[in-house]
Amino acid sequence: MTATPEIMTAFTSGLADINLDESSTPRQGGKAAGMKKASATIYDMAATLSGGGDLWNWGMYDAGIAEEIRALLPGFGEPWTDGFSQQLYFLALRDLPVGLDGLAGRDVLEVGCGIGGGLDFLSRIVPGARMTGLDLSPVAITRANATLARGDSLRFVHGDAEELPFEDASVDVLVNIESSHTYPDLGRFLREVERVLRPGGHLSHIDVFTRQRYAAMRKTAAEIDGLEWTTDHDISAEVRAAVRRRMAPGSHFRKKLERQRLNPLMRQIVAHSQILMFGGMFAGYRPNSTIRALSRIGVVPWMSGLPMESYRHQIAVRR
Repeated sequence: MTATPEIMTAFTSGLADINLDESSTPRQGGKAAGMKKASATIYDMAATLSGGGDLWNWGMYDAGIAEEIRALLPGFGEPWTDGFSQQLYFLALRDLPVGLDGLAGRDVLEVGCGIGGGLDFLSRIVPGARMTGLDLSPVAITRANATLARGDSLRFVHGDAEELPFEDASVDVLVNIESSHTYPDLGRFLREVERVLRPGGHLSHIDVFTRQRYAAMRKTAAEIDGLEWTTDHDISAEVRAAVRRRMAPGSHFRKKLERQRLNPLMRQIVAHSQILMFGGMFAGYRPNSTIRALSRIGVVPWMSGLPMESYRHQIAVRR
């Protein structure tokens, strides 16, 4: 399973098209289908190659939140994980008005669950909830069901964020983390959220934004009558703190790379690629002289990505 240059080009050009246009114009037809096909292919490959672990998103660092998690899960953290991706997931439920205790017996849906590690973590934070993960990648869903699913308490289904395969008013909490910036039609996704949430249910939306995408998000959200937006917190500082800690010498991320059977040069290339993928530019990353030299001869990309300006946690309630 390979992401061809054509697929990569379709994906990166689609991301730019979506995130650099603040008009909130929906991408439909062939353009939307091409972006979704490229996304599914790339995330199929990621699901195949991923060893699991704890690198699911850019993460966040907040010492207080880490302590709250340890109180619920004694032993949480090193040497098994740096905990940054988990803190972001914990925030998605922690700040809901119902509180963690109020989620027992509720139906929680994550849209864009990947291989399911984040939702599996949340299922241990709130063991009494019924949790379902959905993703566009069939390989990710197959893997999640094979390795993590536990009956009605944790299950995974294949589907499209813009066409959710769930009945009206069937979900109490919908979680969407670092995913919606890839959706061709953000308004269609939010209308699906409005449809599947029960009255009084909540959307917990966490994502990274260009200036243009944030303007489009605000405009689109205001057009969805059934959702009342109650929270819009900028958590950029906490996200940058996590990314910088991952990049630092001696970090959990660096130690994991050192344990892999890679020669020193390949280890630098892998580290550079993952840092770019998981928020390096957002946190001020600059490659070292070796990577700069390799980039000049086309071995690795110099820098990549979109001009992301903020990382936000937004909460809406279904009227």
